[in-house]
Amino acid sequence: MASLKQFIRNVRSAKTIADERAVIQKESAAIRASFREESHDSSIRRNNVAKLLYLFTLGERTHFGQIECLKLLASHRFADKRLGYLGTMLLLDENQEVLTLVTNSLKNDLNHSNQYIVGLSLCTLGNIASVEMSRDLFTEVESLLSTANPYIRRKAALCAMRICRKVPDLQEHFLEKAKNLLSDRNHGVLLCGLTLVIDMCEAEESEEGQEGVIEMFRPLAGNLVRALKGLTTSGYAPEHDVSGITDPFVQVKILRLLRVLARGDTATSELINDILAQVATNTDSSKNVGNAILYEAVLTILDIEADSGLRVLGVNILGKFLTNKDNNIRYVALNTLNKVVAIEPNAVQRHRNTVLECLRDPDISIRRRALDLSFMLINESNVRVLVRELLAFLEVADNEFKPTMTTQIGIAADRYAPNKRWHADTILRVLKLAGAYVKEQILSSFVRLIATTPELQTYSVQKLYVSLKEDISQEGLTLAATWLIGEYGDNLLRGGEYEEEELVKEIKESDIVDLFDNILNSTYATQTVVEYITTASMKLTVRMSDASQIERLRRLLHNRTADLSVEIQQRAVEYGNLFGYDQIRRGVLERMPPPEIREEQRVLGPSTKKRQSKMLKDKTRKPIKTAEQDMLLDLMGGSDVPVTSPTMNGSQNTADLLADILGGDSGLSSPAPQAAQQPVSNNSAIMDLFGSNGGTPSPNPAPASASLDLLGGAGAPVSTPSPSTSTAYTAYNKNELVLSLQVQRGNNNTAQIQARFRNQSSFSQFTSVGLQAAVPKSQRLQLSAINKAELEAGDEGVQMLKVTALNGPLPSKLRLRLRVTYAKDGSEPTTDQVDWSES
Repeated sequence: MASLKQFIRNVRSAKTIADERAVIQKESAAIRASFREESHDSSIRRNNVAKLLYLFTLGERTHFGQIECLKLLASHRFADKRLGYLGTMLLLDENQEVLTLVTNSLKNDLNHSNQYIVGLSLCTLGNIASVEMSRDLFTEVESLLSTANPYIRRKAALCAMRICRKVPDLQEHFLEKAKNLLSDRNHGVLLCGLTLVIDMCEAEESEEGQEGVIEMFRPLAGNLVRALKGLTTSGYAPEHDVSGITDPFVQVKILRLLRVLARGDTATSELINDILAQVATNTDSSKNVGNAILYEAVLTILDIEADSGLRVLGVNILGKFLTNKDNNIRYVALNTLNKVVAIEPNAVQRHRNTVLECLRDPDISIRRRALDLSFMLINESNVRVLVRELLAFLEVADNEFKPTMTTQIGIAADRYAPNKRWHADTILRVLKLAGAYVKEQILSSFVRLIATTPELQTYSVQKLYVSLKEDISQEGLTLAATWLIGEYGDNLLRGGEYEEEELVKEIKESDIVDLFDNILNSTYATQTVVEYITTASMKLTVRMSDASQIERLRRLLHNRTADLSVEIQQRAVEYGNLFGYDQIRRGVLERMPPPEIREEQRVLGPSTKKRQSKMLKDKTRKPIKTAEQDMLLDLMGGSDVPVTSPTMNGSQNTADLLADILGGDSGLSSPAPQAAQQPVSNNSAIMDLFGSNGGTPSPNPAPASASLDLLGGAGAPVSTPSPSTSTAYTAYNKNELVLSLQVQRGNNNTAQIQARFRNQSSFSQFTSVGLQAAVPKSQRLQLSAINKAELEAGDEGVQMLKVTALNGPLPSKLRLRLRVTYAKDGSEPTTDQVDWSES
């Protein structure tokens, strides 16, 4: 067999894929044969495992070498153990059955006298630890956190992080040791300790309503501030110096932990305000290392309860980042400013010109982020300047930007237009530059604007006619111009009702017919365009006076009576028949009345003044895992597998889980083991779990009643509470669908809740909208059906809930587990689960 170096040389020298495959297959066969020979020479086994690792990097199958890695672990030689642990980390994962054989080797090596062997075992455990291994070996890791060797302490801290992630219940064993790590003088240990504490706090933060760990570490904020101050003011330290800055890695970690500890806490925020200002003003920004610290400081400033002056300083740092030559720095600055603009709009506005310059950046990612930010900066005072810049960018923008840009410019013009003339000119410009990318909603909004503004009708129709004569390739321009020419053709022919410098040449009736004929005979005559021209031509027959041109229009319509499109063919026949009834034709084709503008008809949605923005939280929230087998048990966080014991494999029975989620005072008791093991379809067990009926369940309960008690089925209608006596809470806000809850308490033991869904999007449609809910065992829930399951843009749907306490009064704060279902724009149905509590 060849050595590893020779094997790599042979693979690289292969001239074709077939040659490379032949070399790999031949060597794999030789390795398998060598394994079967059971050679006791450790150098041969080590050579084989090294080749396997190379094959692993090539994507080849290497499962047959897993046992050989375990044999290397049992060797007393360090070289064997090192390669064995490396192979174990790469070739095995926590789902492999043979991993159970590794536990004993790890246990022995965690207690080894050689620090490097202990380090290897900690590194392996930190990479592949399963739940069982974590439970078996956490005591060894816990003791190693107190060892005097800093090399082992820092590896043990990272291994403890893996164990806490796999088995959160074991976290309490590491809390005190983690506190000690934060005061360690060794920078490596401090860095690993900070990483461990941050992970603990963020894991706790993702659990709604639980802040025990964060409260435990919050008193250490003062020590962290002192440590950070020492790093920023210390002189040159060669062992920690990176580009002239002392240990930037520890500085960044301290800033991140301070952000987690101070989030939502005013006292801690005040404590760290000064050090944040010091870091933000004294850190050298000429090198990337300093920029990393500044960026972390800005994230911390914007995420805590900092004063306004410090927030402005943070935004100014991001603005300075925008002038940096490094693309990555500009990108993260734009990305962060997009989140900050709703928090500090005035501070971000000062950097408007710099943001606009980013629109000309060669990097498409930076252009995209700058474009998003530019639209968010638009308001009444700067709409003219920003829209002018955006129109200039639209002229040279990539095609992928144009659909979004045309829509956003239309929205901005609708909301912030200083006058209707400017609004019309802006949309006209958009239609000329990117008419093929303008959405139908923007076109209909523009048409409504012209129809409701008589003083703009002549001006707009003549402008559109001239633009269409110049370019018929833009479908949006063609549709808008055709509709307006058909509706206001007499204004087009009359003309001359606006400023002299904007007068167009005299337009003849034959010119309009020629234009329509030209479009119909071009390659741009899509079915929609033909439909618009057909109807516009019919309208023009009562707006023109030249009989010859009216006859041309009649023949044009007659030619469409044999169109392949049934819709066009039908309309052409109907329009042709109207020519025999002139009186009726003139009445039918009179000018359409201006459309009535109601708030719910506004295509472009609510004003951006109410735009909400999330704070800059980099939370690693864990998504709620949904079980597809059973909806009812999944709603309460269970699984479709019968639960037997709360301690086996870290699982809980359903009642304990519910008590933990909905509060310890919910009065839930653990059901008997035989009840817990019954299948989900046993409705009496479900009803008993939630205390839905007061007596003994009937032998054959009706499924409908079980669902009614658990999810609040369609029982008796619940009256709508009076808005004046209830409080509204936002329970869900995602994908432009908002669910708000209005709570009205009737007496001590009942409460009515109005769940109101609102489609906040401008153009999207939601279908199959619905809500399911569950309450603690001490309460009973009734839920009526939603009054409107399909929500257009701006629509609302209402669903009523009634919560009744079974024993005693309702708690002061209601708690519900909600399941929201909907489908957006015909896509696959989406199901989200949230826990809501009354604040």
